Amino acid sequence: MARSAIMNVMVQAAMKAGRSLSRDFGEVQNLQVSLKGPANYVSQANKRAAQIICNELQRARPSYSFLIEQINEIKGNDDQHRFIASSLDSTINFLHGIPLFAISISLERQRKVIASVIYNPVIDELFTAERGCGAFLNDHRLRVSSRRNLFDSVIGTSIPHLRHSKHDHYLIELRSMMAEVSGIRCTGSTALDLAYVAAGRFDGFWENDPQNWNIIAAGVLMIREAGGFISNKQGEEDVCINKSIVAGNELVYNALMKILKK
Repeated sequence: MARSAIMNVMVQAAMKAGRSLSRDFGEVQNLQVSLKGPANYVSQANKRAAQIICNELQRARPSYSFLIEQINEIKGNDDQHRFIASSLDSTINFLHGIPLFAISISLERQRKVIASVIYNPVIDELFTAERGCGAFLNDHRLRVSSRRNLFDSVIGTSIPHLRHSKHDHYLIELRSMMAEVSGIRCTGSTALDLAYVAAGRFDGFWENDPQNWNIIAAGVLMIREAGGFISNKQGEEDVCINKSIVAGNELVYNALMKILKK
């Protein structure tokens, strides 16, 4: 598959940062799991990966703006373009030796995402999308699931934990969803959850209060380029408004919206 010049830059940045994370991931698994030590190591691994991403992107497009986790926002001379990235989603999985984490990089043009990369370096899965050009996994074209009914569907979700609020509200939603679907899954990485919807692995997805646009921007474009629907729970395309995410093919998306509006 022929990639655009800017996509090649983004892929190169993601893969170079991925090699760094893979080396650090191997070391983390050899450390004694405790609150002190491994957690600090993971923080440093995250910062190293973020710096690699920043260096690679800046070298190729020095005039662009940059919003990258672990690095202060950089304002460029070109106010039309901005790279946004998360170098490690999820640090919890990384810390515990769970190989479900991802690098997420997107490019905005005039505040619209036009290109995105989600990369899991441990299993070497590279998800890419460009506006109007489709979504791909390791150069294979992606389409969202074609399932028509919730009772056949596996739905992804993000389970709130101690840093989140509204646990009781989520449990009400979860109980309603459990009664309607074939299965519910949580990878622990929202970036991967959204990529999995684009790939048809998950038939749909919902999340309350997504924390970081750096993490979700790539997946939003990916799902739409794979033929899917994604919005907040009010049906607005901008998932940062009234922070929430609902995604799937047209039928599953509409069914999820109906449940969540009850």
